[in-house]
Amino acid sequence: MTVLSPAHPAPRLPGEPVRRGTPEYRRIGAALFLTGFSAFSLVYCVQPLLTEFTRAFHVTPAQSALSMSLTTGCLALSILIMSAVADSFSRRRVMLTSLLAAALLNGLAALAPTWTLLLLCRALEGLALGGVPAVAMAYLAEEIHPRDLGAAMGQYVGGTAFGGMMGRVCIGLLSDVTSWHAALLVMAGAGLLSAAGFALLLPPSRGFKPRPAAPAREHLRRWAAHLRTPGLGALFTLGFLNLGVMVAAFNYLGFRLHAPPYALSAAAISLIFLTYLLGSAASGWGGRTADRRGRRPLLTTGLTVSSVGLALTLLPPLPVIIVGITLITVGFFITHAVASSSVGQLARRDKGHASALYLLAYYAGSSVIGVLGGLAWAAGGWPPLVALCAALLGLGLTLTRQIPRG
Repeated sequence: MTVLSPAHPAPRLPGEPVRRGTPEYRRIGAALFLTGFSAFSLVYCVQPLLTEFTRAFHVTPAQSALSMSLTTGCLALSILIMSAVADSFSRRRVMLTSLLAAALLNGLAALAPTWTLLLLCRALEGLALGGVPAVAMAYLAEEIHPRDLGAAMGQYVGGTAFGGMMGRVCIGLLSDVTSWHAALLVMAGAGLLSAAGFALLLPPSRGFKPRPAAPAREHLRRWAAHLRTPGLGALFTLGFLNLGVMVAAFNYLGFRLHAPPYALSAAAISLIFLTYLLGSAASGWGGRTADRRGRRPLLTTGLTVSSVGLALTLLPPLPVIIVGITLITVGFFITHAVASSSVGQLARRDKGHASALYLLAYYAGSSVIGVLGGLAWAAGGWPPLVALCAALLGLGLTLTRQIPRG
């Protein structure tokens, strides 16, 4: 008789959630890590190029930031649309199609001869990527055991952190030795390779059952029900504030460090994004710790760490600024890992719709606060930008009181 041990767990029964430590859990984790890596490297790869865009297309810093804001704004809209129709299609097919389309559009953006065409490609890229984030979160909520969901979501968010870092670092280094056109083409190729790895790794879904597309009023009813669920509205707003502050700070960090007295090159500025390595680790730690100690304490910790980091960036020494940026990054990923996993836990049903609302708010925050950050930067540079971000994080800290501790 064979004795099953933790190293050789029993095979999963049909419909049974995946538990941590099983081969399926590891395959799902690796596949979703690649998904997060590809999607977020494509979304954020233009961030180190904003100063390049101002020179190449003769636009202002705020206008160059539209290459980010349009992508995330269209991504927010696409997520809402996809949440209404994705339940009729295979989760795997939706994510794979989105990854392939986004990578190809990033390649077209690299070849765009005018600023208008580049912005159009970036907007379409955001629309294409809408099939990834909401579906990925819903997939994990459907497949992973609730006790292990925080750790699994943390691994996915870790992939987004690694993708965001590699997109920014590789683009900065490549643009210094080649051109921004070649750098964007390389990121498109990396996106295609990640999509291939995802297709090979992700096991078939067992918790998902396709459903016919519901009428629009039914989707409105489901979204309204989530807004009435205690704690979910606060989580949605936290997502809006958390990503918005992160994007606003990093959008204009390059302009600050490129100017005197720092006068850093694009390659040197891109290396600061290596702080995302700590963000990736922090997301996994935040998810696991929230599973044990509760959501609210970890959300408070993440927002507080980001606030301390913001304050440090006001000091002039470059090493202190880098420490501050590191703390902003770590705090952001702790908050996002805990908030995103909490949505799946607090939603009583229709988890895909709940994820869509969270991500709609999340990416809308990137667009809206990214634009507000441009206005603050134009009004007086870095200090007004920090004041805006600090006020928004303070609002986030007050919202954590509305979220259940467990």
